Amino acid sequence: MARIVPETPAISSIYLDTTDGPPLPEARPGQYLSIRLAVGDPAPAVRSYSLSSVPTAGTYRISVKHEPHGKVSGYIHSALHAGDFVDIASPRGTFVLEGGDRPVVLASAGIGVTPVLAMLHHLAAARDPRPVWWIHTARNGAQHAFAEEARGLLAQLPDAHEHIFYTAETPHDGESHITYGHPTTLSLKAIGIPADADAYLCGPTSFMDGLSGLLHEHGLRPERIHAEQFSALTAVNPGVTATAAVRPHQPPGPTGTGPLITFARSGITTPWSAAHASLLDLAEACDIPTRWSCRTGVCHTCVTRLVAGDVTYTTPPLELPEPGTVLVCCSEPTTEVVLDL
Repeated sequence: MARIVPETPAISSIYLDTTDGPPLPEARPGQYLSIRLAVGDPAPAVRSYSLSSVPTAGTYRISVKHEPHGKVSGYIHSALHAGDFVDIASPRGTFVLEGGDRPVVLASAGIGVTPVLAMLHHLAAARDPRPVWWIHTARNGAQHAFAEEARGLLAQLPDAHEHIFYTAETPHDGESHITYGHPTTLSLKAIGIPADADAYLCGPTSFMDGLSGLLHEHGLRPERIHAEQFSALTAVNPGVTATAAVRPHQPPGPTGTGPLITFARSGITTPWSAAHASLLDLAEACDIPTRWSCRTGVCHTCVTRLVAGDVTYTTPPLELPEPGTVLVCCSEPTTEVVLDL
């Protein structure tokens, strides 16, 4: 690791350099890295963080918010130092900036700024001629990460529009690009977002759901509204009565002796045990939110990003999922596995 740079009191950027000579794999703007850290427990912790700038041949940048009681984010902010070694997987993810000539909306809230900031870096480096709307929501100026960096990138574009929303601070005189409150239908109309734009959204679920609805009402087609979610997806478990949410935990019973299985979004790493019928079964034993319908490899409701590792199918699926994904309902690991759950 090359260095750590504070961005706000709660957010720091971590610059990761290669140590073995070859250039780092290329990344598309918007993709994320999964990193593995030894954080006190016998099993290492794996977390995924978006790249927050365009990678160079030898450096990645991720930006991490120190979450209250966050084991890994707390370790990164308090115990990680320049020169430390960090295991990372190659960049991946499908939330990426697409080419074309349609206008672009980059909208974020809080630490959700990171993947769209990487998109903005890409657009600025190419002096992209597309009109770009940069929309960000923060609590106040002190918690507004990358404000100057984003403004500098926007200045490199021929047709850029910046609109910032502070939810707990009234803007000062001269800050005409800052509005008090949250985005609304009226404010989106006032800033002139075209109905044929491609929108990329990242932030808390409530922010993305609300803004997606507002953009759709404004005239944007659903397929042109792209969103990235960092937390676990809402469970889809047909026929199961809703119960109170339970914090993910280690599975009950004897500890397995198989390869380590990491559920990256939920922060759980546990050895595989043949007592479980599938990776889905293990996730359920850990009270990790899951999505399934048929449980036989037919419907693809359970399709999940495979961050690292290899699996085999105990029941051959009707159709294999896309490369880089796995049907957890009918698969088990053949190596250590990291799942985007």
